[in-house]
Amino acid sequence: MANKDHYTYRVTWSAEDNEYIGLCAEFPSLSWLADSQPAALVGIMQVVADVVADMEQNGEPVPVPIADRTYSGKFMVRVPPDTHRALAIKAAEVGASINRIVSEKLAQ
Repeated sequence: MANKDHYTYRVTWSAEDNEYIGLCAEFPSLSWLADSQPAALVGIMQVVADVVADMEQNGEPVPVPIADRTYSGKFMVRVPPDTHRALAIKAAEVGASINRIVSEKLAQ
């Protein structure tokens, strides 16, 4: 059973709707509009809770919250050969690995 409080929620202003919009990263198709940030957060959390309850009742797989997932710290990225060469040159110039150079860039 998924804990709805562990999902990744965000509230932002929607100029198009002229209201705050509550969003959930694990359920990108869901949203909740409200006139205040707290109301948008409460609204999207309730929508997610209702959807999760419905999914569980119907035996559907429920997304695992991002916060509860385990990450290895590894992923593969394909880049053009010229980019790979430039990264290798940069790494050699500073005496570091390509991995360190890319990791530092991603962290910025």
